[in-house]
Amino acid sequence: MTDTPQITDSHCHLDFPDFDGKHADVLARAAEMGVTRMVTICTKLRNLPQVRRIAEAHPQVFFAAGTHPMSVAEEPMVSVDDLIAVARHPKCVGIGETGLDYHYTADSAEVQQTSLRIHIEAARATALPLIIHARDADEDMARILSEEHAKGAFSCVMHCFSSSAELAQTALDLGFYLSMSGITAFPKSQALRDIFAAAPVDRILVETDAPYLAPPPFRGKRNEPGYASYTARAAADTFGIPYAHFAAQTQENFDRLFTKAAQYKVPA
Repeated sequence: MTDTPQITDSHCHLDFPDFDGKHADVLARAAEMGVTRMVTICTKLRNLPQVRRIAEAHPQVFFAAGTHPMSVAEEPMVSVDDLIAVARHPKCVGIGETGLDYHYTADSAEVQQTSLRIHIEAARATALPLIIHARDADEDMARILSEEHAKGAFSCVMHCFSSSAELAQTALDLGFYLSMSGITAFPKSQALRDIFAAAPVDRILVETDAPYLAPPPFRGKRNEPGYASYTARAAADTFGIPYAHFAAQTQENFDRLFTKAAQYKVPA
């Protein structure tokens, strides 16, 4: 539908088994809902070939690569050179997701922090945005991001942000972006909506984190990129602006942060 405002799902996982054999249908539904671009995230470098194939097969799909903090202890430690090499691919538009998760994997905190700093160095070297996962690690996350930014600037999005107002402010003060997932549309998420409402709308992205965290009315079901439109409509209400204006703003925000995706031209 040409009159449907266009948005970008800035974070999904199309290589997960939930989408096996279903990519064409999922992407077609997304287009009908106005979701015309998406970034699929590689969370373990051994899965990179599959993630890369999905991005190469579909002009509207880009990818990012890194080692998820919950997997760091079981995966080989990635190097800066590894990430720089991956980033040379024309459709690789970000570094990560990386970060800190002390909710389930606090025992690997030290190795997570090492991995996070490696990803940050790669983000600096490639000038690609860092994609951060943060859960139950606000103090360490704020400290490391601030320390590393003082060593040399880098761009960053706090993916699926659901942490404290203090961490949100630290990220915003560093020039970073906050991404709204389906969690922000849950009825009991008013405190989180208040954090976003206090943020500049020109620093906001939307995402699904599909297949996880489907927004209402799909909560509890498999999420997919098209459902970013439901999150975005709820987000427009949070900011008190018309959906078309919010959609256009998030497109501008995405293009400003993910410059490589914005400049990508489909090969002739």
